[in-house]
Amino acid sequence: MLFKYKGITKQGKSARGSIEASTVEEAKQKLKTQGIFYQDIHETSQITIKNFSKREMPGPLLSSFAKELSSYLNSGMALLTAIKLIEGQHKKEKKYSSFISSIKTMIEEGKSLYHALNSQSVYGLPDFFLQSINVAGQSGKMVSVLISMGSFFSSQAKVQKQVGNALAYPLFIFIVAIGMTGFLIAVVVPKITAIFKDTGQELPEITQFVLGVSDFLSSHYIALLIGFILLIVAFKSAYKYIYGFKKAYDTFLLKLPLIGGLIQNHELGRFSYILSLMLESGVSYAHAVKLATTTFSNTAFRESFEIASERVIEGNKLSHSLQRGKGVLPKRNFMQALALGEESSEVASILVNVAELYKEENEDRLKLLLSLLGPIMMLFIGVIVGVIVAAMLLPIFSMNLGN
Repeated sequence: MLFKYKGITKQGKSARGSIEASTVEEAKQKLKTQGIFYQDIHETSQITIKNFSKREMPGPLLSSFAKELSSYLNSGMALLTAIKLIEGQHKKEKKYSSFISSIKTMIEEGKSLYHALNSQSVYGLPDFFLQSINVAGQSGKMVSVLISMGSFFSSQAKVQKQVGNALAYPLFIFIVAIGMTGFLIAVVVPKITAIFKDTGQELPEITQFVLGVSDFLSSHYIALLIGFILLIVAFKSAYKYIYGFKKAYDTFLLKLPLIGGLIQNHELGRFSYILSLMLESGVSYAHAVKLATTTFSNTAFRESFEIASERVIEGNKLSHSLQRGKGVLPKRNFMQALALGEESSEVASILVNVAELYKEENEDRLKLLLSLLGPIMMLFIGVIVGVIVAAMLLPIFSMNLGN
């Protein structure tokens, strides 16, 4: 990962730049070694051709890799032998085979699995997965961690597939609605209204409005299409490479009435599951919190937990650290469950239940939301078509009344 920093040197001069490290703690340690006292440090992304070609490893594929490797290692097989066996079974899958081959080469050179996964350039891998592998290699619990990670990514992929399948019908209706509306405005409306223009009759305001929209779309559809594509590209680039924009957008999403609750449940549920997994694997609480924090995709949440995790390293409780923080505060029931777990030393078991609770809650909310999307799309089509039909019929009624 790449971190941008701003600080002061031992000589009192201001210093700013970027530094590569696996975690923010490692970046801070490197700056300390260089004699730089940081004032601000945050993760950023480096714009290179390598980054554009390196895409995230799909969840199902990562789950399959973790499960296969854990199965072979659990049978007593050496790591290099297990990697070679996986490579032989997936020779027909070019990109995945290249991923396995690069790992195999580095392990043959004597490097650890963590170093091999972190150094390969075929797939981007989640930070918490890499750090979990790092800890597992040091603690001798590689098999159990791989099994848990395989189950986690499999579960995440299943949820994404369910949401995708549920969204297929509303998305189809939306595309049909856009296509139908475009056809009516660009083709049908001009032909019908041409009749009214020849009569010299003054058209109603709604008809003039629809005609104006039709003329505008017909004249500028290419520019609008290009502009829409450029807007999407600009938004994605700003979200990926401009930290302030990403944080502001993620904070805005959390404040939305329905979407915000779904995002909170998903983020906190994933954090709870990974934290409990790490604790059950024997990772220390402070280190487990730091690892689990990397699971947050929402920048606002991630920043709040990163600050709190530093206080946990100093000996404070996570619930107290979050409560005293200035960032986004998690849901009240999460804070209560976390505080209860820390008081009773049952954080792992309580957070497993929290993760399951949020998962069920999100499933119920998504079912309700997706069940309403179909009727809403139909209503959307009805309103658009109704406005266009009204715009066409009103001049006809006016002609009849005039006669």
